[in-house]
Amino acid sequence: MNKSILLAFLLIQTMITAQMTERSLSSEKWQFKNTKEQKWLPAKIPGTVHLDLMDNKIIPDPFKDENEKKVQWIENEDWEYQTTFKVSANELKNDHIDLIFNGLDTFSEIYLNGKLLKKTDNMFRKWNVPVKEFLKQGDNDLQIKFKSAVKQGKELAKKVPFAMPESPRSFVRKAQYQFGWDWGPRLVTAGIWKEIQLELWNFAKIENVKYHQNFSNEVLDFNFEIEINAQEAGDYRLNINQLNKTIALKKGINTIRVPYDVSGFKLWQPNGWGEANLHDFKIELSKNSKALDQKNIKVGLRTVELVQEKDAAGKSFYFKVNGQPLYAKGTNWIPADSFSPRITKEKYRKLIKDAKDAHMNMIRIWGGGIYEDDEFYKACDENGILVWQDFMFAGSFYPADEAFLNNVKEEVKDQVNRLQNHPSIALWCGNNEIDEAIVNWGYQKQFKYSKDDSLQVWKDYKKLFHEVIPNALKENLTPNKNRYWPSSPSIGWGHKKSLTEGDSHYWGVWWGEQPFEIYNEKVGRFMSEYGFQGMPGLEAVKSMFSGTPDLNLQNPTIKAHEKHSRGWEIINEYIKRDYPLPVDFVKYNYISQLLQARGMRIAVEAHRRAKPYNMGTLYWQLNDCWPVVSWSSIDYSGNWKALQYQMKRSFEQQVILTEEKEGMLNFYAVNDGLNDLSGVSLEIKVLNFEGKVLKEIRGVSKEQTQTLGSILKFDPVEIKNVLNESDRNTIFLQLTLKDNGGKVIAANQHFFARPKDLQLSKPAIKMKRVAADEIEISTDVLAKEVYLMGDTHYSDNFFDLLPNTSKKIKLSKPLQNIEVMSLWDTMQDQ
Repeated sequence: MNKSILLAFLLIQTMITAQMTERSLSSEKWQFKNTKEQKWLPAKIPGTVHLDLMDNKIIPDPFKDENEKKVQWIENEDWEYQTTFKVSANELKNDHIDLIFNGLDTFSEIYLNGKLLKKTDNMFRKWNVPVKEFLKQGDNDLQIKFKSAVKQGKELAKKVPFAMPESPRSFVRKAQYQFGWDWGPRLVTAGIWKEIQLELWNFAKIENVKYHQNFSNEVLDFNFEIEINAQEAGDYRLNINQLNKTIALKKGINTIRVPYDVSGFKLWQPNGWGEANLHDFKIELSKNSKALDQKNIKVGLRTVELVQEKDAAGKSFYFKVNGQPLYAKGTNWIPADSFSPRITKEKYRKLIKDAKDAHMNMIRIWGGGIYEDDEFYKACDENGILVWQDFMFAGSFYPADEAFLNNVKEEVKDQVNRLQNHPSIALWCGNNEIDEAIVNWGYQKQFKYSKDDSLQVWKDYKKLFHEVIPNALKENLTPNKNRYWPSSPSIGWGHKKSLTEGDSHYWGVWWGEQPFEIYNEKVGRFMSEYGFQGMPGLEAVKSMFSGTPDLNLQNPTIKAHEKHSRGWEIINEYIKRDYPLPVDFVKYNYISQLLQARGMRIAVEAHRRAKPYNMGTLYWQLNDCWPVVSWSSIDYSGNWKALQYQMKRSFEQQVILTEEKEGMLNFYAVNDGLNDLSGVSLEIKVLNFEGKVLKEIRGVSKEQTQTLGSILKFDPVEIKNVLNESDRNTIFLQLTLKDNGGKVIAANQHFFARPKDLQLSKPAIKMKRVAADEIEISTDVLAKEVYLMGDTHYSDNFFDLLPNTSKKIKLSKPLQNIEVMSLWDTMQDQ
């Protein structure tokens, strides 16, 4: 061999050896068993014991029938997982070999070749274990033994001198929703729920990459902060895209700050304001021309501020993005499956795209679930969706002993380092509804606390959420990312101040059983939770059954998939107020969805009319973790319920809204875009249900408010000048907002009566096939709440079709037969 070729070959071999490499162990042959059993069964990693038991036909699918009851024994058992993996002689030559456990659920012991390496006690932590000294050439045995989280939680609870609510879940650092919620089943899992990797490296490796960004005098100051673990002191080479830099490292952990010129780079903008621009960076570490490690990150250049300023009404609560006030429109997110390892990249991306398509710009990750997979945040980054990130604490009291606090501190460190580079992250929030639980839910009385017990609960709360978590954030976040809010909501919904400052969870509707119209009065500065239940789509209902579906409200399976103890009763009472109460299941399913959408429309419109007093509305909730009657707008099967279609309309950037108040009609043109509404005109037509125009009114605008985005208020109109009281059930308003060139900006309708009181005529609804994936639908008279059925996604659904008009609808896949229903059909059964 030519000498120069030989030298080049040796150099390449050296570089390959020096380069940090990772090997996934998930593809190895894994087995699992109950510790009481002898027989090992095949397992899949990542996964959960429930999924493995299903795959091995040991248990039925808990999502089907009433099977949830049949699998409750699993949570009280201990489980073992094992595999054998090979390590080559060349791999053993690496200076460092680590096992990386990205997620173990929850209490486990890790053994390698019979040696106990680590005990774990937190589902949300990443465990890095050096293993070079325990490995051998050839076969290596890895075993992970899981103890019952329920039993462990009960043992931990015994250490507290008074009873705690929601015990044992509040004592274990795992997904709280697994213990059951009023929209989810009790399925307390165990297992290897995230990837396991073998990491091999030499000389040095990049532990973490963060970046700082700050606008100063309209100039963006940007630099990287790179943490490097060097096992050999000396000069190294750091490359960041086109920037090359020699750095001197000491042995151990080094933090390197590197300025980078980003002038000319486009800003990341939230949905509705422009493109969510992302910029690719490759950070490479080398020594003597030998590649050692590499990290690839995407950077979104933007600034986010949480603004709280005292004003005449109380204190503001809103987000400034890139220096501009943002009206937050969006929803709350729960885990998209009770068994989170099977949430696919495609499911994440579809749900986030659905949020974007409904004009949302913010999602709150609720504190009873999980810190979501990287794919969730990537999808939010790419679609311009800001993330309100709760830490994983919800609706209970939590201990504050030293071991628990240290565990939480490490949890925060792991999650913040993993997530903080995502431009979508807007806020870190300590918990969901724990401040409110302590103050308002009466646990102290229920558990007969002494005064000292009550003081201890509050002391523990302050320690965890006002000291440990915010301090851990400060230690691990780069500057200008430390937007921390201790608890959501800040004040409970029964208190007056909950509507004048902070964020609000308003549950007077549903829990308080107040009418939907109360939303017009109960408007806070930032509405971060409110909602109402509706049934899932028919396909999701059918998926509840393992056999032939029995679509009957009295069927035990359907009853079992409503987790709220009074859910059916509450839904029925609200239906009676606003709609006919059908006996037929399909019609009931349809009406329950319309009811949910109507309630949330009233809420959102009240919030948006109150801009800039109110600067955010996040309804509860976007998605489901199983097929269920719930507050979601998208059911577990991925189908849009009536609520999701309504939110798409209600969250438009420009809307024209009507308010009935004290005998007057008030009109508001609301604009959440960056351009103002100057020069617009409002046309108001009074029509009957046959389409005849009875009266026309021109809306005259008052002075425009531009303090926090555009909102135009028009001169009010007396209701008596528009209709006689006897006409309320037979006429409606058609509102059209146009720019100064006559182009329609927004349109809306306003009805004067509840849906059940409308005197509708039978519509002659006609459908025409425009293309394989498109139809055109028309009617002769008002067709209220047109419902297109079939196993496809429609570009619009549950809409009002106006007299003598037509509408084109896109289908996600062609359907031969499309059934259609309108509100008139439900009124014939009464």
